[in-house]
Amino acid sequence: MKNTILTLIFIVSLNTIVTSCKKKENDLSDIEMRDENKTIAFDSTKMADFFNKFPKFKEFQPDINELYKKYNHHFIWYDKDGMVEFAEALFNRTNQIGADGVVAKLPYKSEINNLFFDNRGEKPELTSELLISSMYFFYAKNVLQGVETSQSKQTGWYLPREKLNYVAYLDTLMKDPNRLNQDKTELLPMYYNLKKGLNKYQKIKKQGGWGTIILPEGIKTLKIGDSSSVIAQVRKRLFLSGDLKNNSNKNVFDKELQSAIVNYEIRNNQNADSIITKSLIEDLNVSVDDRIKTIVVNMERCRWIPVENFKKNEFIAVNIPSYRVRYIKDSKVRLESNVVVGKEMNKTVVFSGEMSYLVFSPYWNIPRSIVEKEIKPGIAKNSNYLAEHNMEYNGNNIRQKPGPRNSLGLVKFMFPNSNNIYLHDTPAKSLFNKEERALSHGCVRVEKAKELAIAILEDDKNWNENKIDQAMKSGTEKHYTLKRKIPVYIAYFTAAADENGNVSFFKDVYKRDDRLYGLIYK
Repeated sequence: MKNTILTLIFIVSLNTIVTSCKKKENDLSDIEMRDENKTIAFDSTKMADFFNKFPKFKEFQPDINELYKKYNHHFIWYDKDGMVEFAEALFNRTNQIGADGVVAKLPYKSEINNLFFDNRGEKPELTSELLISSMYFFYAKNVLQGVETSQSKQTGWYLPREKLNYVAYLDTLMKDPNRLNQDKTELLPMYYNLKKGLNKYQKIKKQGGWGTIILPEGIKTLKIGDSSSVIAQVRKRLFLSGDLKNNSNKNVFDKELQSAIVNYEIRNNQNADSIITKSLIEDLNVSVDDRIKTIVVNMERCRWIPVENFKKNEFIAVNIPSYRVRYIKDSKVRLESNVVVGKEMNKTVVFSGEMSYLVFSPYWNIPRSIVEKEIKPGIAKNSNYLAEHNMEYNGNNIRQKPGPRNSLGLVKFMFPNSNNIYLHDTPAKSLFNKEERALSHGCVRVEKAKELAIAILEDDKNWNENKIDQAMKSGTEKHYTLKRKIPVYIAYFTAAADENGNVSFFKDVYKRDDRLYGLIYK
């Protein structure tokens, strides 16, 4: 059943085709031929007056200037027969951006509404034309781009973002207006899965959401065969979220309910104990409004990841809140593993790098901060501290010698970066049994480290499983440079969804969702 756990939010459908939205300015698609007898030219010197009158659209002024320079300062949304049909399609789409998790409100909405209702048949004016262009860039910015890069960095997001050219994208939409509602190639497939999930939860909200479940005093758990009014409440709650196919309203804990609980727990990356506990009730009691907020926040994060990054047929991706890593090879999931990530005081950084070499039987060169805070106090209390922990001085530094007790385990996976973050094995295997695994000093500990090494080197004639095992247990540090560099992405998603819109929610371990939601709402 674990194989049904939802994928990391950004590693799905890697064969996504990237549209011309991503083209650079010098590679814009050809403008579809228009009937020159119907086009309307305008005086470009009057454009500045529009932005003085509608200052909330001033942020789009450079893009709009570029757009009309390309079109030789002719109207786009009107011709001599009136408003073009695509303008109305764009208007309808913009009015539905709430379904895309966008909470921003379209400025000057009453003026824009008048263009499509009260003034639909009037002679076109430059103000009307520029209002529609501003509406397009408002749509593109909020649905496809999201908050500015400087703002996303405020939430600890350092994965690279791409500056998108929506002048180019407008060409493709005008050639095929149906893409406005059907195009699912501009963002990660998981974005569109989350959009389906958002629709589900918005419907639940309209129907009144779900109530609060309270365990009677003195009851800590409920299991198969138990009877309680709480069981009927849990049954209803799981039915609403889609984990239970039928709601019998029974007060008796049966196998059907047990199966639904297991499904819910696995889907949300929790230990599946198949009973009703206080912690399960607390999770079920998270309001539908809060679940919607979480979905919206993670749809925003999806906007920050260039689709091209994940067209590559090989990469490694870590999602911090779900405590999972996936190794994608030949565009398929080659390996999936639990991980341990940095604790609150030593957060694992969201960034990307390229894995270039492996180290078998590694030394652990202990960071200065750990030496000062942990090692030196230990030495002060116990003169044999270093020997007992298999450590030694290396010049002015302290390192832990290779071996089964080494904190890095028997292999580490290196992608050089200024954050000094890498993936590695660990002798503390019991930590992977914990539900919450933000426990490290910042690096990512991999449960299936040996299997990951085997998978990475399986096409390398210098290695086989036996040689890898020997290198890991040799007690002598050995570096091996890979014949190709493997992209590594460390990201932060607190919600994911499958193609049916079934949403998984993960704990916001670094408390970043509220801050991001504040930026979006603002």
